[in-house]
Amino acid sequence: MKTPPSLIPELIVSNLSASLIFWRDLVGFQILHERPEEGFVYLALGNAHLMLEQQNLAGRDWASAALEKPFGRGINFEIQVIDIGIIIERTRQRGVEFFLPPEERWYRHGQVEVGQYQCIISDPDGYLVRLMEKLGERSAAG
Repeated sequence: MKTPPSLIPELIVSNLSASLIFWRDLVGFQILHERPEEGFVYLALGNAHLMLEQQNLAGRDWASAALEKPFGRGINFEIQVIDIGIIIERTRQRGVEFFLPPEERWYRHGQVEVGQYQCIISDPDGYLVRLMEKLGERSAAG
């Protein structure tokens, strides 16, 4: 068995069905296992793993304060994908608005710049998801 990632976020969601439409059907995650009676699913897309739990369905949750939309303020989850174009097209077909429209961006990393094609969309609860496809490296300017 492949070693799971060392960090697996678990997001409290207000409506698991709506969240699955976003994470599975739009972004492309697959359900690895689920506990419907608890409103819980474990998802993966490549090496990106994520857990979703319906708020208060299991009789408990680990919210440290009252949850108000948008959930996850101040965080965005960057997820590397193989073909961002497919997700961008599904996003447009479903009328989902981009928080950050698709763009090519280069980030300096030491003596090189690392490129990625990226966009940010928001899940039904307001968690920001930055999807990116690697473009390679080039010499850093200056």
